[in-house]
This record gives sequence, structure tokens and C-alpha cells, in this order.
Amino acid sequence: MEFMVAPADRISLLAEARAAVADALAGRAARVLEPAGIFGRLAGVFVSFHLDGALRGCIGHPDGNQMLATVVPQCAVSAATGDPRFDPITAPELDRCVIEISVLGPISVLRDVQDIVVGRHGLIAEQGWRRGLLLPQVAVEYGWDREEFLARTCGKAGLPADAWRRGATISAFEADVFDDAGAAWRHA
Repeated sequence: MEFMVAPADRISLLAEARAAVADALAGRAARVLEPAGIFGRLAGVFVSFHLDGALRGCIGHPDGNQMLATVVPQCAVSAATGDPRFDPITAPELDRCVIEISVLGPISVLRDVQDIVVGRHGLIAEQGWRRGLLLPQVAVEYGWDREEFLARTCGKAGLPADAWRRGATISAFEADVFDDAGAAWRHA
């Protein structure tokens, strides 16, 4: 699949995400990444931070209209410092955080919700100006079946749980999800 990321490129993306946050927390100007190799790819991305196993921030740009050189650092800094659900991550906490990146594949409107494979597909529910997105790993983490995943995605959009049955547009995508849980920067 074209959106999959090679192991060496995963390491580079994760390192740049961490460096972008470290720079932002230290008040340093953002570095400009060259749009070469993986960094030149156009893709939707979500960056998540986990501290001691708990989510501490997740921000993304699903549309796939920006290069990874731009969108990965922006989403990383926003997830670490600007997710309104959480307090900003501090510099000491950053060393303990696991960064997870989800590089999204193409998004397509579903004709039949029976095509959804839990753990493989992420979902987007849309109706009017409301839009909600849940990544593929969320349904697995919470043990949701297809209908619960649909209901929760609708809820994320601020729609009734059954909006997927009543006219909401449901789109699906796959994602290459990877983290730096085993990286050398981690403290013992």
C-alpha cells in the first residue's frame, strides 16, 4: 500500500516530531525540513502523545494536502501543547512520552458500512458542518464492534449515535500507525 512508511522513514518522522516539540517547549524557532524523501510525501497525519500509558494529546490533519515535512511537526507541536482536552506537555514529561504517528491512506465514502473492518479502518462521520474522525486503533483499544465504532464516530462529530443510519456520510481510511516506544531516547 502506497501510504505505508518504511522502517527507516518511521524513525525519521518520529525523531522530527519529537525535535519539533522540544524546540517549541524551549522557545526555539521551528526548523524548516527539506521536502525530500518521506518528508516530500503528501499525506494525512495524526500525531498522538501518551504519557504513562494515557493519552496526553492527539491532533491531526486528515486531508492529505500537505507534505509530511510541514504537517508532522505542526501536528506534533499542536498535540503536545494545544489539544484542549489536556494540559500542555512539559519538557520533563516529553522525555517520558511515547509519540505515535498515524499516516493516513486515501479516504473514501463507504457505500455499505458492512465493509468496515474494525482495526483496519478509521472512520469519518459527516453531516452538514459537523465532522468527526476516529483512527483505526481507537476501536481496538476500546474493544468496540462495528456498530459501536460507527456510533462513537458520529458522537465525535456531535451527531446522534445513530446518525450513520439517518443520512450522515461515513468515510473510511486505513493508516500506517507506528510509535517510538522502544526508541533509544527513552529513559530506563
